[in-house]
Amino acid sequence: MSRSLFYLYICFLLSSCYDTTRDCTSFQNGTFEFETYLNGELVKTTFVRNDTLEVDFFEGKADSSSIRWINDCEYIANKLNPNSMMERKALHFKILTTSEDSYTFEYGIVGESKKQKGSVKKVSN
Repeated sequence: MSRSLFYLYICFLLSSCYDTTRDCTSFQNGTFEFETYLNGELVKTTFVRNDTLEVDFFEGKADSSSIRWINDCEYIANKLNPNSMMERKALHFKILTTSEDSYTFEYGIVGESKKQKGSVKKVSN
């Protein structure tokens, strides 16, 4: 066996041992918190999601989106009452990893390649 094949084999073995946990079904319904920086300030959004509806609460205002699950770990969200052309665009969410009470995700406008990432904590069922 050549040296390069040996190293390739070792890399394959090491990478195959790493398994990303994704128990997405336990995050399809419940109450969640998302924190991010907006204009230099840490802000928190709370949202409640069930199989077909997500209601976001941010700065005392509620905003609703319809939810369509593509598979256990991906869904499309459409604002029910968009206030602008930008809000009319659907968002694609993909859960990347999960832990006991949180998950990391990426999201972007449907059809566009630019994605952003975030983390969400589940606060109740």
